[in-house]
Amino acid sequence: MASTDGSEADTDLPGEDMVPGTETSGTETSGEDMPAVSVERLQLADTEIDQLVNRRERLPERERLAAASAEMRAWEAERAAMRQRLDDLTSDIERSEHDAAQLTTHRARLEAQLKTVIAPREAEALMHEMATLDEQRDAVETAELEALEEQAALDDRLTEHLAVEEALRSSMRSADDALASEVADIDAEIAGITLRRDVARAEVSEGLLTRYDRVRSASGIAVARLVGHRCDGCHLDLSAAEVDDVKDEAKASGGIADCPQCGRMLVI
Repeated sequence: MASTDGSEADTDLPGEDMVPGTETSGTETSGEDMPAVSVERLQLADTEIDQLVNRRERLPERERLAAASAEMRAWEAERAAMRQRLDDLTSDIERSEHDAAQLTTHRARLEAQLKTVIAPREAEALMHEMATLDEQRDAVETAELEALEEQAALDDRLTEHLAVEEALRSSMRSADDALASEVADIDAEIAGITLRRDVARAEVSEGLLTRYDRVRSASGIAVARLVGHRCDGCHLDLSAAEVDDVKDEAKASGGIADCPQCGRMLVI
């Protein structure tokens, strides 16, 4: 039986050959004649479906796909960061080249002007300005050289990074295919059990089915068995008087009573 969170409970429902009241001697017992048989058969199908759904959500292939997808996303993020940095470096290099050209042009004008200057102070001022421009151009060219070196190194890193792309994508496709295959197998099992479940629901009376659905919605497991003095749904012991009461109730209602502890449908 499945617990309320979809996991397997301590006590599984038995197969149809173990359901009370199915032993016959030449006469078949229908679900209409024995409500307990039909409702327990319905619970068995629902439990199997719950277990398969839970298994489908916890497949190790799902974790492998998640890991492969995370690795792919990290790879893509790193690729994007390197490409962005390369774009920034290209802009820096172009700006440095532009600034260096402007400084060179400015210095050439000052140098031409210096040839026409006679006054020593004016010549000294021009020479000082030219020296300042030389320092600025050196700084610009140094920055450009550093950007070029970083650009070359980053180009090599990006080439190495791109070389593993196909392997990562192949790993992710393989994980995705493996998960899809497992999910398809489980879905096929669920489909088969759902047909059996639909048949079982059709055998249960409308009133009993409403009761079953209400209890199942509240507790996850609607049907339990009385094992000795214990309900194997809530695993609580019933008093001797409660056991007598549920047995009397079951005799009057096709082998089904309500557990006084958890409200589940007790099959006696």
